[in-house]
Amino acid sequence: MTERSKLLAIRASVGNPATQSDWNDVMVSVKGPTAAAGIVGGFLDYAVDCGGTRGALLAASGLSEADLADQDARVPLSAYKALIEAAAAATGDGALPIRYSLGTRLEDVSIVGLIVHSSASMADSMRQLNRYSKLMVEIDVMNGAERYSVSPEAGQIWIIDNRPDPNSFPALTETAFARFIGEFRRSFPQAEFALEMEVTHAAPPHAAAYEELYRVPVRFGAARNALRIEPRWLEVKWEGTSRYVFGIFAGKADALLEELARDGSLKARVEARLMAILHEGDISMERMAGEMGMSRQTFYRRLKEDGTTFGAIHDDLRRRMAVDYLSARKVSVNQAAYLVGFSEPSSFVRAFRRWTGQTPSAFRAA
Repeated sequence: MTERSKLLAIRASVGNPATQSDWNDVMVSVKGPTAAAGIVGGFLDYAVDCGGTRGALLAASGLSEADLADQDARVPLSAYKALIEAAAAATGDGALPIRYSLGTRLEDVSIVGLIVHSSASMADSMRQLNRYSKLMVEIDVMNGAERYSVSPEAGQIWIIDNRPDPNSFPALTETAFARFIGEFRRSFPQAEFALEMEVTHAAPPHAAAYEELYRVPVRFGAARNALRIEPRWLEVKWEGTSRYVFGIFAGKADALLEELARDGSLKARVEARLMAILHEGDISMERMAGEMGMSRQTFYRRLKEDGTTFGAIHDDLRRRMAVDYLSARKVSVNQAAYLVGFSEPSSFVRAFRRWTGQTPSAFRAA
């Protein structure tokens, strides 16, 4: 075992969680934004059917079969992104996420699909989609804004995806609009729904597949992500829906939302992600914002709302972990310095004195 491996093993055994198994469980459950295992597992199955190798795709995403066994479980959004990238590379089809979302029924992979299809109208469906969209992919929109807004503009109706920093994960834009279009195609195969689309990301290598799959004109590099739809759909009432069934699904979804909310504040999620990379040293706010699925500005504002900053979280986590490592007396001062991300022991000594009023050696000896 290398010196670095030994130190990482020590890191896993000090403090809370106490074992490597516990550490892995925590990191899988709270590492930044999450996605529903049903959504991710459904895409994995689809990618395998299209020629991907299941074991290789799981390895590329860092997920296991156990992570995807419960449809309502949460997995890191970063793992979903890695899976999509690996599947596109393995199959040679960058449009795979679009095909998946167009070709699969939302109710088969998420309770949100059951709720939407039990709603009384499209307007009601949009309300429920905004209420429960985090159960599919956990996205934070600033100032209490809705994930999707309906915007009347000069006689046109646009559905706007308000996801922050969308270009960090364009496949989420692709799949969101594919879901809208796919669900309507299946339910109303003879009716026109989508009319045109705008996306903020640049034309990808698979851009030619957009109009083939979406069947509408698409403008790349736009100021927003938006889908123009036939206006009459906002007035349509769905037939054959059951408020009793809707109530059952909504009750289950509300419980899942509460569980998701209990997974931790943004600060707790940042700390959980930082814990895995603390030894790397100076970690930029831009990098952590990306890990959280946000722009730097959104990340800053969200932390400010919680009364903290990224620098304060990083510094406090270093302090707590340094105290844990030295209290356990399993590492030297130099090793503790490495584990909390200091390349120079002298810098660690100065920081530790600022934190505790003692040198690391004196603290460890005591």
